[in-house]
Amino acid sequence: MQIYDVFNGDADGICALIQLRLAEPVNTTLITGVKRDTALARRVPAGAPARVNILDISLDKNRSAVDSLLAAGCSVLYVDHHFPGEALPDNPNFTALIDTQPTTCTSLLMDQYLGGRFHHWAIAAAFGDNLNAVGEDLAARAGLSADQAGALKTLGVCINYNGYGDSVEDLHFHPADVFRECVKFEDPLDLIDSAPPAWQQLQDGYKADMAKGLAAPVLSETETSLLVNLPNEAWARRVSGVLGNELANRNPGKACAIVTEKAGGSFQVSIRAPLNNRTGADEVARQFPTGGGRKAAAGINALPAGQLQSFLDTMAEFWAG
Repeated sequence: MQIYDVFNGDADGICALIQLRLAEPVNTTLITGVKRDTALARRVPAGAPARVNILDISLDKNRSAVDSLLAAGCSVLYVDHHFPGEALPDNPNFTALIDTQPTTCTSLLMDQYLGGRFHHWAIAAAFGDNLNAVGEDLAARAGLSADQAGALKTLGVCINYNGYGDSVEDLHFHPADVFRECVKFEDPLDLIDSAPPAWQQLQDGYKADMAKGLAAPVLSETETSLLVNLPNEAWARRVSGVLGNELANRNPGKACAIVTEKAGGSFQVSIRAPLNNRTGADEVARQFPTGGGRKAAAGINALPAGQLQSFLDTMAEFWAG
């Protein structure tokens, strides 16, 4: 039977699949893309029964495709931490590991599913998903040194950074290629120690793009929100997500958003809820076309220019009460 692995192209989706394939080595068809390419389940052919693993994309955004797969006799394993919709499919071939709490991520759910067999990959993913306190606690419990924890954090952040862009052409590496290279290592610390050239390229790209992002102009700032404007350039699209995480870490009492200009006059938006109140980002995003995500972090793929002021007002007001 054909097996399809459908996964988000960020650190969480990639590290979740790494764990699954280390536990169950088998050749599969990979379906992934840039981080914001989340309607991935529709790419799976629904003409014949297959095994389909779907990791780190919202069921709510993929429900019709999943229903079609189940109707075709497919078995579906769904592991995710995004908003799933009002009800899960009622089908014996559907297995769900879904938890939307803001202190978990898909790789941590996979880690639990596999009994912690490849725990260091889950820790790297937690850091990549900006769950720094969770990652630090897990690293300490795992007996890792501060240097080892820092190395896993850098790896997770850089893999996550690589997933952002309007298209795979914006990225340093296709997410499927990142998975293929990383899955060669049962322990991500071994990957880091081996220092492959691609890893150095990714680190260098992250540092260069982040320096530009931190120098970007502030679009709006209040007591509870901070919004930064980025231009319509590839480096800006790459750095938008990790810059949002960094600004959130530097301003734990504020919701942060990166508003990146797009061709045609619309904006791509990355939203981070305040670190001291990690909820509401998805609610804000879903008020606008193409918006969605999870409680702590969400985004809008194409915010119309005419709704920019409404978005700025919403960001200023949502967490103010």
